[in-house]
Amino acid sequence: MGVDLRHGGNREAVAARLNCRPSQLLDASASLAPWSPRCSRISLSAIRDYPDRGQISLRRVMAGLHGLDPEAVLPGNGAAELFTWAARDAATAGVSGLLAPGFADYRRALACWNAPWIDVPLVLRWDHPGPLAHPPLQASVAWICNPHNPTGQLWSRASLEPLLASHDLVICDEAFLPLVSEGEQQSMIPLVEHHPNLVVIRSLTKLFGVAGLRIGYAVAHPDRLKRWSGWRDPWPVNGIAAALTEQLLVPRRRYQRWCRRVQHWTATEGAWMQRHLASVPGLCPMPSSANFLLISGVGSLVPLREALERSYRILLRDCRSFEGLGESWLRIGLQTRANNRRIVGALQRLQSTKV
Repeated sequence: MGVDLRHGGNREAVAARLNCRPSQLLDASASLAPWSPRCSRISLSAIRDYPDRGQISLRRVMAGLHGLDPEAVLPGNGAAELFTWAARDAATAGVSGLLAPGFADYRRALACWNAPWIDVPLVLRWDHPGPLAHPPLQASVAWICNPHNPTGQLWSRASLEPLLASHDLVICDEAFLPLVSEGEQQSMIPLVEHHPNLVVIRSLTKLFGVAGLRIGYAVAHPDRLKRWSGWRDPWPVNGIAAALTEQLLVPRRRYQRWCRRVQHWTATEGAWMQRHLASVPGLCPMPSSANFLLISGVGSLVPLREALERSYRILLRDCRSFEGLGESWLRIGLQTRANNRRIVGALQRLQSTKV
């Protein structure tokens, strides 16, 4: 069986291939907070009863994070499900412009509806004002990820706002923004009220380290979200996920404390990893605002990634699924300091033997 390049975080499959236990693997291929909060016990009703189809309580809690009307928020089965409905709207709006490199799931979602798209090359520099300073005239829909995945570039709201005047639809993926210190100041969410052509999609799985829970939400004009609700399955968010999510977000002060903790970790460990990876022979880490680092190398880094798995049980993200990147790129999700040391030490040993 070949390696699944579409996404990180598949420890079960890698463990089966390496003939080891999943718990023996250090998974730096997925970009999650390295710890998850404790939750109270779930009531029997969350398991026994059908979930509320209107998701009223969950929408109210999510809306409260941003001071929004609950009708402007729609919980989803992770951001991936919401990308699917955003892509259905994009298919009717015209051609989508996708940054390259960029997250492959946007292409998956558009393909569901046979929607056309074009790749918009992103210069792999960190000194330009925004991702689409000169948007292609052929694109009616702009897909933006801020901070950008996989480069980690953070763009200002001011640099993104002009897209709303030049595109019929703007879809902004802010999955990693809550992990960035003062990142909320660059969020597009405050613009939604006055721009019905804007959709912002958030994920909670990265922030809380709960990828298995599958929870995210969209912020958009209520009429758009009502249309999406008519398209989707009756119960896209199960009762357990909804109950646990409410525990994570309430009270708001506890949520804010968690955000500050994660943001401090992102900034501290990002700087530490940036500095130490720069000393590894043959590797060049790129600057990043997010909880992952994109690194380039001379020639293919596939043998290095495979050696890390085989000899050290460390998983890094293969970047060949990102349009515009190839075998000479890897992405590393930040870990605890101890595990970051483990990653750097393994890379230094492997690379030093090549010199």
